[in-house]
Amino acid sequence: MKRKVVFLLIASVVCGAMIYSGSRGRKQNGAVYRVEWPVMGTVAAFQTRNEADLEKAHEVKAVFAEVERLLNAHNKESELSKLASFSDYEILEKCSPFVRPCYESAFEIERLSAGAFSPRWRGANTLDLGAIAKGFAVDMAAEKIGKMDALIDLGGNLKALGGEWKVSIEGTDEVFILKEGEACATSAEYYRGKHIKDARTGQSVHGSLYSASVIMPTSAMIADALSTVLFIFGREKGEEFIHTNFPSARIISIDRK
Repeated sequence: MKRKVVFLLIASVVCGAMIYSGSRGRKQNGAVYRVEWPVMGTVAAFQTRNEADLEKAHEVKAVFAEVERLLNAHNKESELSKLASFSDYEILEKCSPFVRPCYESAFEIERLSAGAFSPRWRGANTLDLGAIAKGFAVDMAAEKIGKMDALIDLGGNLKALGGEWKVSIEGTDEVFILKEGEACATSAEYYRGKHIKDARTGQSVHGSLYSASVIMPTSAMIADALSTVLFIFGREKGEEFIHTNFPSARIISIDRK
């Protein structure tokens, strides 16, 4: 699960153990309009500085709902569950074109990470894209609604559609600016305990990182997956892996105290 972030332009944003506002828009601190709703086992939010743009949240909701319908590992009727017994090649042949980029990226990062990141860590006949699907959903929603002064958040997977958004990492002094088009994700375990596993062993990660954040120029999906890889590998190996394979990424690694 991705950790909580706090947007400094507004009063507070809770992602993880969440506060729900339903489908109603709220204006925070006279600066930002925000709407949030539960989806994909977490809370999604759409926020904008222009009230008229708040209606775009409906399109974001629709995209998130479709991704959840297709890629829900806990629903035996989802496309992902029905494809679990097939090979990677067969999955790419049979899956819906809409979600194929998510499978492709998951398999590629599995290859690059020598299996540390894998959609099959729970077993050979089980697929789980939980470490990349939320970022993918954010990218698809951003593509759907286009450029505007807004920020999409799905359980801490963020993408700035326009403008600049100041972000801090929960429980730290780290603050950074998310610029237009940029996306970020953070992996940590201070909400759900040791749930992040090394797919090579199937065991929980016992590393030295408190949180692992990755900022990408465009892709929330890649940021989502890489933050998991970074957390699994740890600071030194993880940063080397990302700089080698994704040199445009920015990294914030925070050690445990």
